[in-house]
Amino acid sequence: MPNVTDVTVADDLPDPAKLIACPQCDALHLDADLPIGSTSRCVRCHTVLESPRQLALTRIVMLAAAALILMIAAIFFPFLELHAAGRIQRSSLLDTVMAFSTGMTAPLTLAMAALIVILPVTRFVSLIYVLAPMAFGWTPARHASRAFRIAEALRPWAMAEVFIVGVAVALVKVAGLAHLSIGPAFWAFVALVIVTVLKDNFMCRVTVWKTLEQRRPS
Repeated sequence: MPNVTDVTVADDLPDPAKLIACPQCDALHLDADLPIGSTSRCVRCHTVLESPRQLALTRIVMLAAAALILMIAAIFFPFLELHAAGRIQRSSLLDTVMAFSTGMTAPLTLAMAALIVILPVTRFVSLIYVLAPMAFGWTPARHASRAFRIAEALRPWAMAEVFIVGVAVALVKVAGLAHLSIGPAFWAFVALVIVTVLKDNFMCRVTVWKTLEQRRPS
């Protein structure tokens, strides 16, 4: 069990650079350098503020790279196979996105492509760009701070997990009308969602910002 350290709420007015705000309740705490394996929590709502781990950057980079590979597989491999009235229809994730590319539904194609493909891929690439050099012990890449801000801003809008839930609901609805076969892209997408959740839960954003600040070239 890692040591848990509750940091103290700042009652006075210290240097703002030494304060950290709870992401849930906005309570201000005095920032402190934590040893590897320890955890700091908000004294008001007990939300984890910082939790540095050994080889954390390397693991996050590996998970982001795995998610990127799974996304490529999910885009181009067969997603579903439909058998109905003696006909077989195979579709990939790309076919699903392009199904609304004509007429009044064309904007829906752009929204689907952005939310389930473009934004997640952009976030994976940004995280690899930011964290990979530091995982090797190098100085941060150029504009790494800006790239990490972009990755964090895209986090609520990368909706791969919402898409897979929608697909699961649609499969239940269609299962009584035709025979469905799930392709490898479906399982790749499921694995992608799991890897993404693990990566987001494993990443300590405060630690990433501190590492960026500490290793920034003077």
